[in-house]
Amino acid sequence: MPRRPDDLSPIQEWLENFDWRSVNWTRSVFPFSLIVVAVIVVWGALTSFYTVQPEGQAVVKRFGRVIAIQPPGLHFKIPFGIDTQTFVPTARVLKQEFGFRTTGDLGSVRTTYRKSPAHQEESLMLTGDLKVVDVEWVVQYRVEDPDKYLHRVRDIDKTIRDVSESVMRRIVGNSLGSNVLTVKRVQIASMAKEELQEILDSFESGISIGTVELQDVTPPDPVKPAFNEVNQAEQEKERMINEAEKRQNQLVPRARGEARQVVEEAEGYRAERVNRASGEAARFTAIQEEYRNAPDVTRRRLYLEMIDKVLPQLGRVVVVEPGQMNPIPLLNLDQIPTQGSPPAPTAQPGGRR
Repeated sequence: MPRRPDDLSPIQEWLENFDWRSVNWTRSVFPFSLIVVAVIVVWGALTSFYTVQPEGQAVVKRFGRVIAIQPPGLHFKIPFGIDTQTFVPTARVLKQEFGFRTTGDLGSVRTTYRKSPAHQEESLMLTGDLKVVDVEWVVQYRVEDPDKYLHRVRDIDKTIRDVSESVMRRIVGNSLGSNVLTVKRVQIASMAKEELQEILDSFESGISIGTVELQDVTPPDPVKPAFNEVNQAEQEKERMINEAEKRQNQLVPRARGEARQVVEEAEGYRAERVNRASGEAARFTAIQEEYRNAPDVTRRRLYLEMIDKVLPQLGRVVVVEPGQMNPIPLLNLDQIPTQGSPPAPTAQPGGRR
């Protein structure tokens, strides 16, 4: 509550009546100076040491100029604002989310996600075949150079967001919508990581990109039913292809085995015929040589060998003598009864085998 003017009149009266020339300034100011010096010394001692946390480093500046980058631990600096330190979390993995935001309480185990119209503006993109897709992704990075991180780029977080969105839109715009939604997601993430790292390196931002990971890549809500039908058809196609490949893997090895067996049998048959032909040719050559040496004997032997082969195959033999009108039966020796059987009739005279 402000004082009234009449409350200050005794003080003003005392100041006007006080004899300033009678004051001993040496004795009065010296204790005060000691107190001030002691306070300054204590304050300087308390502010001369600082601690760097294990998950980062400290950039130390003297009169605004970087003089050192200190690792985790206890360190000394010149107090009174001459040396200043700025902590940078170099060991912490930082992330930027695009198209959604992660929400949830600190004490909650369950993680929830939130998507607003402002977030959807980040994620809606146009593909190379003029289709609209909703791409959500996460960029994880860490600080590699604290000095560059603090002084080369003014707003590094916003820069990372702008560059990431620009790179992702360009890559998606050069790709087909079906590839972005299905088979090309890993390739798009890899390309985005490489290009984002190149741009940030050109800025000397001191940032190292860890991963670029695509989350949900879906068509907009109005066309989701049609896309689901196409997706089901693609899955059915893949299922039929897998079944056909499975059937192929069952039949092709069996057919190859059977073909190999047929080839081996043919090779064996060929070898048998060749060996047999070679043996017969060698036998014929030997007979020809014998015939050249003894033609009559060889001719007789060949005749007897042929008779020996042909006669056992005949069921009945009839010998007709020259000048005889009736055929003479020939005794069949194969039908001679054993002991205890009635004797077989003998052949008529003049017959021969």
